[in-house]
Amino acid sequence: MRWLPFLFFFVSLSASAAAQSSTGGDFSGGHEAFHPEAKVPTGAILVKGAWASANDALTPVPEGQSMVHNVFRDPYFGIAYSLPKNWVEQFEGPPPSDTGHYVLAQLEYPGTTSNSIGGTILITAQDMFFTPAPAQNALQLVNYDKEHLEPDYKLELSPTRTTIAGRSFVFYAYWSPVAKLHWYVLTTEIRCHAVEFVMMSRDTKVLESLVLGMKAMQLPAEAGLTAGNGGRDFPVCIADYAYSKNLQTRVDPIFRERSYNPVPVRIIIDKNGSVKHIHFLSALPSQARAISDALKQWKFKPYVGVHGAAEVETGLMFGRALSPAQTGTSSVE
Repeated sequence: MRWLPFLFFFVSLSASAAAQSSTGGDFSGGHEAFHPEAKVPTGAILVKGAWASANDALTPVPEGQSMVHNVFRDPYFGIAYSLPKNWVEQFEGPPPSDTGHYVLAQLEYPGTTSNSIGGTILITAQDMFFTPAPAQNALQLVNYDKEHLEPDYKLELSPTRTTIAGRSFVFYAYWSPVAKLHWYVLTTEIRCHAVEFVMMSRDTKVLESLVLGMKAMQLPAEAGLTAGNGGRDFPVCIADYAYSKNLQTRVDPIFRERSYNPVPVRIIIDKNGSVKHIHFLSALPSQARAISDALKQWKFKPYVGVHGAAEVETGLMFGRALSPAQTGTSSVE
């Protein structure tokens, strides 16, 4: 349900694109008011806001997905999803939020004829280290969402466990009697993220065919409702690993200016206990530089699992969160 604003946002963008073809794009009545060649006034300063970034370009990040030849791929999650014919990506998703919401892809099917019924697929991820919802895994998050549907939406199918491409998912469905729209939601957990495939259409046959088509999807071996904690080809994701019992050396970041935005950070710790990768979900450039300089000097107790030494992925929140911190994330003031 929390992704519905994105659905309507993208629908409104489609409508605005049509409007731009006749009004010039400014909705004020004519081409004369629209100046795409206008330059930034002399003396103006452009300030980049908080944004996602990483300290290296080689390590995959959740928002590093692509759509090529009708195949959605996300190396971070290990997903390869071949879309049915005529499904296209009209708009790229926004950057991740500072509570760990990702819109990885928004795909549309206009229908084969002018009278046929299309649909929408929204592929999303929720970082379970930073979610404001009272949930610690994908199954709990789905149950929370189901219990908080708006009154205008009616549950068609309660959350039910199912298997897709050999991995466990939870599936539930709801609809809008007024809009005559149906939503099918399928969720699994990968690397401590709840990954969701949200399908919307007026035609339930379209939705059923999409669910059947997911059987050919490629997913990592660790994906699943009772798994999804990394390992094998991925680092092991452990909440609160940055707590003092594992942290041997800590250097605090030095900020040159005061900012009040929360800065959620995911880090990968190598087998020797050093920070090898830093991913900022949302940070100002100056914050990213200061935090990176500090984290490169941190030293952790190496993690040893049942199969020996392993890399660890964990979350840190610098500054203050917008809502009470979950038990799964270390917070650094």
